Amino acid sequence: MKFAVVKTGGKQYLVRENEEIIVDFLSLEPKKTVELEKLAEGNLETGAVSVGKPLLKTTTKAEILENVKGDKLRVARFRAKTRTRKVTGFRPILSKIKIVGL
Repeated sequence: MKFAVVKTGGKQYLVRENEEIIVDFLSLEPKKTVELEKLAEGNLETGAVSVGKPLLKTTTKAEILENVKGDKLRVARFRAKTRTRKVTGFRPILSKIKIVGL
């Protein structure tokens, strides 16, 4: 079974083929394909691993399934000794992608 470590949105994800993951928003419509930078790849059956310096020359292809809203985050601002408090909410937009090819 092959796996890869890909980088998108400043974060790294360990992925396998046909796996669905949720990443930071990618500004493309659903059903479009995107290429993700590959940091490392390996094969669990043979035990072979190749690591880039810092990236490998190959990329990983992924298909955008949908853009969704994440869970609400609570953002609080507080100033000491002035009785000032402000609480707001925030829902990030995320992209659900499916790994098509390693």
